[in-house]
Amino acid sequence: MKFLTGTVIVLSLWIPLAAAAQEARTIHTSGVGSVAEVPDMAEVSIGATRVAPTAGAALSATSEDLRAVLDILEAAGIAPRDIATGSVSVQPVRSRGDQLQTEPPRITGFQASNTLSVRVRDIARVGSILDATVQDGANTFNGLRFSFQDPEPLQDRARAAAVRDAMRRAAQLAAASGVTLGPVLKITETDGAPGPAFEMAASARMSDVPVAAGEQEVRVRVEMIFAIED
Repeated sequence: MKFLTGTVIVLSLWIPLAAAAQEARTIHTSGVGSVAEVPDMAEVSIGATRVAPTAGAALSATSEDLRAVLDILEAAGIAPRDIATGSVSVQPVRSRGDQLQTEPPRITGFQASNTLSVRVRDIARVGSILDATVQDGANTFNGLRFSFQDPEPLQDRARAAAVRDAMRRAAQLAAASGVTLGPVLKITETDGAPGPAFEMAASARMSDVPVAAGEQEVRVRVEMIFAIED
């Protein structure tokens, strides 16, 4: 009876130690791959903001402004699939009260905001399209971001470069430590880096502002685990 008890104790200690030793015989590396190309599409955020005595009047005013903007975008050849509502909001406008603070701030009206997200697939036309919308309807411009109409080929190239980078690092670590690099046990891809943004005030004449896309980098990062061969 004592002999059996001792055997169970020995086995219970040996199993986790063996598993820990096996798990330790791996090499963990990460790799980054990037591809730089000139973007072929711009994503802009424009909208209308109005203040009125009532919330309904403020919303109605912004809706009228955006209807004019939608007409301009349609005339410019922007497809409906490239136009989406970004946000709609209404908030009260309060007075500051008097300097002696004898009266609390009170609601003097309401501010409504309505924004659109628009994809422009011809970057050369960004300035003229924005200028037309700002001159008739839009009074807010929340930013511009360059992107790619078909980013998958660029992501594929960046992904392959990231794997090569991780494998190169793993081979270097194995050689430096005097072990033999084994097969890949696990690969994990993390999110890529976002593209650059370009912002300017809506009061400027957009057609007079040069818009240069430059190059945008598509980046992919991977984590890899390799076995160490005996």
